[in-house]
Amino acid sequence: MATATYSLRACRQGCVMPFSIVEGPDAWTASDFPVVADHMLHLTPTHLAELDAAVGSVLSSGKRLQDVDLSDFALPSLSSPLLEVGQEAQFGRGWALVRGVPVWRYSRQQQLAAYWILGLHWGRAVPQNAKGHLIGHVKDIGHDPKNPLTRLYTSNAAQPWHNDGPADMVALLCLTNAEEGGDSGWSSSISVHNEILRRAPHLAPVLAGPWYFDRKTEVPVGKKPFFEIPVFNYHKGYLSVNYSDNYYLLSQRHSEVPKLTAEHHEAMRMFNELASGPELSLRMVLQPGDVQLLSNHTCLHYRGAFRDSPAHTRHLLRLWLSPSHDRPLPECYSEIMAGSVVPGQRGGIIIQGVAPNIPEEAEQ
Repeated sequence: MATATYSLRACRQGCVMPFSIVEGPDAWTASDFPVVADHMLHLTPTHLAELDAAVGSVLSSGKRLQDVDLSDFALPSLSSPLLEVGQEAQFGRGWALVRGVPVWRYSRQQQLAAYWILGLHWGRAVPQNAKGHLIGHVKDIGHDPKNPLTRLYTSNAAQPWHNDGPADMVALLCLTNAEEGGDSGWSSSISVHNEILRRAPHLAPVLAGPWYFDRKTEVPVGKKPFFEIPVFNYHKGYLSVNYSDNYYLLSQRHSEVPKLTAEHHEAMRMFNELASGPELSLRMVLQPGDVQLLSNHTCLHYRGAFRDSPAHTRHLLRLWLSPSHDRPLPECYSEIMAGSVVPGQRGGIIIQGVAPNIPEEAEQ
């Protein structure tokens, strides 16, 4: 492996040099946001009246929800704040929160329509699984978390720190909470990068080298059941971070995948410690009607384990989004972005013969 050259001189996205400290709004720490609620878009009665009207218009139009676009409704005072939310998550600090979507008085069809309307302001929805779901249901449907092929969002187990690689942004809308647990955490992957350079610079070239992702049986035609992509990706002046340690570990089941070294395991331990530590992470329990929007290139997230009861079942809706304009990505991202790195065209899990669709409920 080539020797890395390190620089603690700060640079910003768009001008990032490999193995240099990255500064800017996406290199945030927890102390920058002592009261998270102060950084939410709180929906007003006027916003809600506009959203109600838009939902009614969309549902009475006769169109399939996946065919609805921004021209099919009007949000005179809400569209601009929603677009600003998207800009903050995409080009600013890497995350944004919306509070007050009235999911408690909406039917399931209305919930889906409202969420689709919000998401259209942030990008094109892309499929999230081999079934082609454009809106996913994050809910415990009884899948065994001990089975390494289980996608953990279908269970009640904790999800380790990761980003949702096959999209530029990920959004979650909380419908209902669990009886206990299910907290949401997020941290800056850019700040994790910076701290590794400061504390353990010998791990930086390891993280910028080859890492192998398992596809968990969702394999496009002509592809292998795993692919290679670094954690630290330096490309055309941008740092984009892609990380999910359980997928690296699972890839070890394939004989073609090189074995993880002691340095790989050391890098994962440090990465997880930094991402989860109180200095770099923010945590909250999303309330019904809250939306969390994250950049997959500059933010990591985690979900705590939870316990449902007959009266309280945790249920969130998820969108994977590909905006029409975004950062350049290296060609290795085509493996995780449905064969393309072109903004607005990339993203999703595309399986031949499976049409994109929006299920009303979680499916086994």
